[in-house]
Amino acid sequence: MSAVEIQIGGLGGQGVILAGMVIGRGLVLYDGYHVSLTQSFGPEARGSACSAQLVVSREPVLYPYVTNPHILVTLSQEAYRRFVPSLRPGGTLIVEEDLVRTSPLPDAVVLYRVPATRLAEALGRRLVMNMVLVGFFAAVVGLPHPDSARRAIRDSVPAGTETLNLAAFEQGYDFGLKQLAGSPVHASP
Repeated sequence: MSAVEIQIGGLGGQGVILAGMVIGRGLVLYDGYHVSLTQSFGPEARGSACSAQLVVSREPVLYPYVTNPHILVTLSQEAYRRFVPSLRPGGTLIVEEDLVRTSPLPDAVVLYRVPATRLAEALGRRLVMNMVLVGFFAAVVGLPHPDSARRAIRDSVPAGTETLNLAAFEQGYDFGLKQLAGSPVHASP
């Protein structure tokens, strides 16, 4: 497997960095991958643009920065506008369907939409939308293995929130499996 570049973009307060950390931790500690995780965020704690970038490989990662992601996840319109031009042709685009309009849509990408915020709200806490996203990601991308992601969630979230975060993961994972049983929207020229 050559290196796979993953970028997750959104706003501060959406749990973008934690989502990247959970995916990376699951891949490194439990699935045996090499992962580089870099982060960027604005000066404000909440509401400013932020992103988590992962480079995933079975071999040591030689260059730790994402330049043209194979997989792009956007949780805000600003992140979509900013990062979608760098998505590789044929790449995978995952968007929070209530927060991101996919217009214009790049050519030749595989598009998945997930109502992560609504699924989290159904659990009573909008705050866990990032773990809904991690579950959806694990289902449609196949990384990390779901058991590895569950272990990484237990390792990463604050004590006392494990049950809620795992429930959010399961919501996203189940939604992703159901979406795979259908077919994603394909955009082509």
